[in-house]
Amino acid sequence: MEFRIIDNKGTAEGYCLIKSVEKKINVKGVPYLDMVLTDRTGEIGAKLWDYREEIHGWISPNMLVKVRGVISEFNGADQFRTERIRPVSDADGVRIEDFVPSAPYDGEAMLQAITEVVDGFENTQLQMLVQTILEEKKEQILYWPAAFKLHHAVRGGLLYHTLSLLRLAQDVCVIYPFVDRELLLAGTILHDIAKTEEFDVAQTGIASGYTTDGTLIGHLVRGAMIVERTAQTLGTDPEIVMLLEHMLLSHHGEPDFGAAVRPMFLEAEILSQLDMMDARIYEVQSAVSGVDKGEFSARQWALDNRKFYNHGRTIGGSDAHLL
Repeated sequence: MEFRIIDNKGTAEGYCLIKSVEKKINVKGVPYLDMVLTDRTGEIGAKLWDYREEIHGWISPNMLVKVRGVISEFNGADQFRTERIRPVSDADGVRIEDFVPSAPYDGEAMLQAITEVVDGFENTQLQMLVQTILEEKKEQILYWPAAFKLHHAVRGGLLYHTLSLLRLAQDVCVIYPFVDRELLLAGTILHDIAKTEEFDVAQTGIASGYTTDGTLIGHLVRGAMIVERTAQTLGTDPEIVMLLEHMLLSHHGEPDFGAAVRPMFLEAEILSQLDMMDARIYEVQSAVSGVDKGEFSARQWALDNRKFYNHGRTIGGSDAHLL
């Protein structure tokens, strides 16, 4: 943990995320808080012994806070005795992205890049439909993850995954000019839009599980329902609506993977293949990034239980071309 020592008594202070918090009772019957605090360098157990509900009742998981206290050793591990704690304010200049796994780009920048593509559509009905849905979901998609676990399960992961697919789809249309470009791009942008209703997500941008709607309906069906509802309001051409709905319902490719129906026209098939490719690239890269050159990753159950080799030949650099 990156705490700063502020006096000769060993008092330390710093910014951190509350990973977990539990109110407990000590042997004298007095309540205290047992917490785990974390930042990008690690985590530490913490106690707030002088707990008072009227003062400290606001403390909960997934909050950014500034703390002051003393670090000591307990049972062979560091422990932080919390003396002061308060929520982070705008004046602190602290970014949540520095405390949780996050996409490499700012949400506003990624959304702007996607919006610029939609603004260039010649089909005004497709344009209006996509713009309306993006605007409706804007507050959530700026930080929403693309998954509970597995690929792009990070803050901003939904936009990161969507923008990656969008760039892939744009290049596919250059190579294969007979593809309906705007239909493919519209389906790509909207394919995971209902993940905003599938996961329980804190302001940290990390999912804690599935919602009831996400479990019973799922983002493929719910996404098609969002398209249907929005299109009825806008008076969108029913054929356009049908094609987009099919793309959303089929983008997982196979019923075994959650698809309501298999892709049955070219743009739907392309979207399904690109979606799987981007997810697998992310998962393989994540697997090998944690092992040394010449070593294998642990087995990845989502990738046929394979382990992956880090050949160490990856060329470093930025993927800033996405923006």
